[in-house]
Amino acid sequence: MNEDLFQSLPSVNELLSNSAIAELQQQFGSGLVKQQIQQVLNNKRQQIIQGEKPTLATTDLVVAVKQQIHNKTVMSLRPVINATGVVLHTNLGRSLLSPEIKQAVNEVGFQYSNLEYNLNEKARGQRYSHVEALIRDLTGAEDALVVNNNAAAVMLVLDTLVNQKEVIVSRGELVEIGGSFRIPEIITSGGGILHEIGTTNKTHLVDYQRALSDETGAILKVHTSNYRIVGFTESVASQDLSKLAHEAQVPLIYDLGSGLLVDLSKFGLPAEPLIKEELKWYDLVTFSGDKLLGGPQAGIIAGKRDYIERLKHNQLLRALRVDKLTLAALEATLHLYENPEKVIQKIPTLRMITLPLAELQQHAQRLSSALKQIKSLKVTTLAGTSQVGGGSYPGYLLPTELVAVTPTTISATKLESKLRISDSPIIVRLEKGQIQFDVRTLQIGDDEKIVRRISQLMRS
Repeated sequence: MNEDLFQSLPSVNELLSNSAIAELQQQFGSGLVKQQIQQVLNNKRQQIIQGEKPTLATTDLVVAVKQQIHNKTVMSLRPVINATGVVLHTNLGRSLLSPEIKQAVNEVGFQYSNLEYNLNEKARGQRYSHVEALIRDLTGAEDALVVNNNAAAVMLVLDTLVNQKEVIVSRGELVEIGGSFRIPEIITSGGGILHEIGTTNKTHLVDYQRALSDETGAILKVHTSNYRIVGFTESVASQDLSKLAHEAQVPLIYDLGSGLLVDLSKFGLPAEPLIKEELKWYDLVTFSGDKLLGGPQAGIIAGKRDYIERLKHNQLLRALRVDKLTLAALEATLHLYENPEKVIQKIPTLRMITLPLAELQQHAQRLSSALKQIKSLKVTTLAGTSQVGGGSYPGYLLPTELVAVTPTTISATKLESKLRISDSPIIVRLEKGQIQFDVRTLQIGDDEKIVRRISQLMRS
């Protein structure tokens, strides 16, 4: 019987002569198509050896080859629907860029640009010049520089200003960010020598005073943006640190992490440091472009011109520089902040964070009503909470509305897996035998895609 099955297998050349396969060769090239045909036939042989009786019809083999080619050529990095309610979801790409900046990125990406060309002077220019003026205007800084992320920004600052000197940091600010990157390691990687002061919960001005010496290269303050120490705590005010550092003629640096250009406390969120306010006290402030700023991944350094100039002459900068697409996205995002009355609605991150509960409840009702039309589903809405995420507003939960779905013919776990593992993945919460959709992070058009996909899955 096995011999009969082996003899029924077509040859590679027989499949290559199939008209549907010929079309695949035109689209993907003969080398890739032949390779996938061989893979499909090998899989069938293994099934036969194991005593199975696989389908060997030519039409089925052609379908298998098409699926193999699809799996081989589909983009690994692709869009997903975020129904988790985590706005700055690190695993899902953090900030969504504003649709308003799409044209700017598209034009720069698909045409030549003046990335490092000064049009006025007909001479080589600096890529950082495209955003420097905007950052200065929005933050009040004397000058600015952009690198590929905030960790790189801190490392460049330390490598430039405090190489082989001590960096004074409070023990309560020795944070670890995503991916196990830690402030102590960033300091030492940047050529600094860590000098811890104070305790986990309390650091006083006198601790900084005692630590100052001829070996001091800088005082570094780190915003604990991804956790909170509450209770019996104390830290030193920025203005007091500023006075101390400047009297000692030591650079004062603030790793702000997730920096804000607008005050969100008027929307009920806890007060967070504003970049413009902190620059009144610090020589240099570093912050991310892809967190609360709502732009692309970048590390922004803003502050005193003489320090920024020194950073620009560090050879390490070339290894940390950003490309034209990042600069185009960042410049276009920063332009949106020039209209403070509309920036909340124009920056997706800020819009999602500040969505009113009543609007979320209405959205949940619409999605719930659509899902109730699908058979074999129990659908309800319930109150829940969202997170800002991305190391921002730690411990603070945003009230939201959830759409809870309980399938009756398959398990919620299986449905979640099917939603997640597809060409158009939908990432949901799985709680107590329910799939939950947090509408806070759903975008225009997502509802229709969710309903269509679940309808397909429940029919299959």
